[in-house]
Amino acid sequence: MNLSYSICKQAQPLISFTGGLNTNSLNFHNRKDKVVVVMGATGTGKSRLSIDLATHFQAEIINSDKIQVYKGLDIVTNKVTEEECRGIPHHLLGIKDPDADYNATNFRHDALLAIESIIEQDKLPIIAGGSNSFIESLVNDDPYFASRYDCCFLWVDLSLPILQRFVSERVDQMVEAGLLEEVRGVFDPEANYTQGIRRAIGVPEFDSFLRAEGKNTDQEILDTLLHLAIDEVKENTWKLACRQLQKIHRLRDFWGWNLHHIDATEVFLKQGEDAHEAWKRLIVGPSVMTVAQFLYRPTSVQNFPKSPSTTVIPRTVPSMAAMATASH
Repeated sequence: MNLSYSICKQAQPLISFTGGLNTNSLNFHNRKDKVVVVMGATGTGKSRLSIDLATHFQAEIINSDKIQVYKGLDIVTNKVTEEECRGIPHHLLGIKDPDADYNATNFRHDALLAIESIIEQDKLPIIAGGSNSFIESLVNDDPYFASRYDCCFLWVDLSLPILQRFVSERVDQMVEAGLLEEVRGVFDPEANYTQGIRRAIGVPEFDSFLRAEGKNTDQEILDTLLHLAIDEVKENTWKLACRQLQKIHRLRDFWGWNLHHIDATEVFLKQGEDAHEAWKRLIVGPSVMTVAQFLYRPTSVQNFPKSPSTTVIPRTVPSMAAMATASH
């Protein structure tokens, strides 16, 4: 079974490690292979950072987004394009039938196969995606993974007001790029919106509009329904971002994951070349240093999550309502 999205050719790394990335030649004390995990809410630049890291190290990327695993709806699901891949192979991206079920158990199985395939090539696996429940299931619930791999967790973050604004602007950009045409192409009045790729935000929201469109409804009503659908996509995407942040806070504060926090707020406040330079200076540079230190140091328990101690009181995880309030 092919578990890779193979249209991207391998780019030449900017940093080369004699003896490979996941061998004991790096340090004879190292007894675990190493995996990098890039986390963050939707729209924060996880995919971009993972590709940047993969061009610096001998690495391949494993998608951990539960919707991007499906074939089709590339605009709706915001898959990276071939150009954006910059030659870096991506695994578990656009490989599943749109109507198939795919859960955390499936992901654990497929991700482990991909990790082992990448390591056999003496390369670094980078897991990137917004489905933190998939990542948690792999890291916390799979004894084999825990016994074999040491993890470095990078968390790309934004201030809430900036994130909410960017999420809204990105939906508008997706509509301009052809989101509605994609959804129209898979519309089925009998479809189940709780299964497969049709669960994706950006699909069920257009149901009322597409049903009305098929009945030769008055144009003014259609325009109203379309605007309502787009607003609903923005609202649901923002709610998703809040849930993702809640999950990340829980992984850090309750499960004790050692997350390297990367604040991208300043980058998103800039435009054009200034934003590009700020991304390299504030995001890529520190991330490359963090990963390089992780690859060279001996395996340590400090970076790997443990079961929460009964004597530790976790910090309060902000609610979605609190996040939404903070954004205004």
